[in-house]
Amino acid sequence: MERPIDIQLEKLRSKLIKMCSLVDEQVDFAIRSIDENKQELAVSVIERELNVDKFDNKIEKTCQKIFALNHPVAMDLRLIMSALKINANLERISDLSVNIARIYTNMGNKPVFFDKLHFTEICKLTKQMLKYAIDSYIYSDAENAKRIIGIDDKLDELVNLDSKRLVEIMKESPLNVEAGLFTFSLLQELERIGDHTTNIGEEVYFIVKAESIRHRNGKDTDLQI
Repeated sequence: MERPIDIQLEKLRSKLIKMCSLVDEQVDFAIRSIDENKQELAVSVIERELNVDKFDNKIEKTCQKIFALNHPVAMDLRLIMSALKINANLERISDLSVNIARIYTNMGNKPVFFDKLHFTEICKLTKQMLKYAIDSYIYSDAENAKRIIGIDDKLDELVNLDSKRLVEIMKESPLNVEAGLFTFSLLQELERIGDHTTNIGEEVYFIVKAESIRHRNGKDTDLQI
């Protein structure tokens, strides 16, 4: 027989999936604004942040209500606590997307030296990680969740390479310094999105397998990217 808490947990899950969709769109628009050189996309990311914050509050209140009206057992507690952590990471990813949009609006246009960086690949990996994280939650896919860790290692590697390359580019001409600093900030925000996406993958793995994969590197996963 279905318990009242099961209905409440399903509503929580539906809200969290909606939050996933909102945040995925924020990241997509923020990256596309740079890739397509469209300031209007960056502005839309900033304008829609309030919607994400409202949904974040709804999910927190839903979790509080479930705690207040029920006596969650071990599995229920795992679902609720993981939902809270996933939601917090999603909200932070949205904040970082807004940061990217604001940096780009201040930058004005994509610098010509972008062609010397791995920026396109970094953006692609960031979006791929988030897609894996969202899909792993929706489909309770532990292997997809685990795969994110290996991708994050690659993302970090490229960000480090480009950070060093930016130093060289800024040394080449004083005219590159301002755009170089903006670009460095963009790379840092994308790397942080990767970190929070990895956190989501770890939570999904914990939900599905009831075991932690925190502090493991990509080599431990035995999965190919």
